[in-house]
Amino acid sequence: MLNDAVTFYETWPATMTGVKAAAPDLGRAFGPFFQTLMRDGALSARHKELIAVGIAVATRCEPCIYAHVEKAIKQGATPAEVLESAGVAVMMGGGPAYTYTPVVVAALHHFEQAVPPPDAA
Repeated sequence: MLNDAVTFYETWPATMTGVKAAAPDLGRAFGPFFQTLMRDGALSARHKELIAVGIAVATRCEPCIYAHVEKAIKQGATPAEVLESAGVAVMMGGGPAYTYTPVVVAALHHFEQAVPPPDAA
């Protein structure tokens, strides 16, 4: 696990630019799909991002955790809501999902929310 939010957020845009250059059809297909599904609908975009955080933790997808914590915060989610979403994922995914909650905390800490860094406990 990376557990280094600064490095992730500094390098991810360039990483994804490289992917889009290597597989442009993939980027052209995924972008509109994502944008359509993640906008306000019967569920708010904030709630959808909180669901995505939970799924990211449950599937142990570190880049997904960082991306969706950022998007959830930008949609107005509180650190408590993000952590509760992660908690539901742990309840469903058990120990393997629990080991990814430090990534959630690192991402929240990166955005200077009122959550101590993972190693401060």
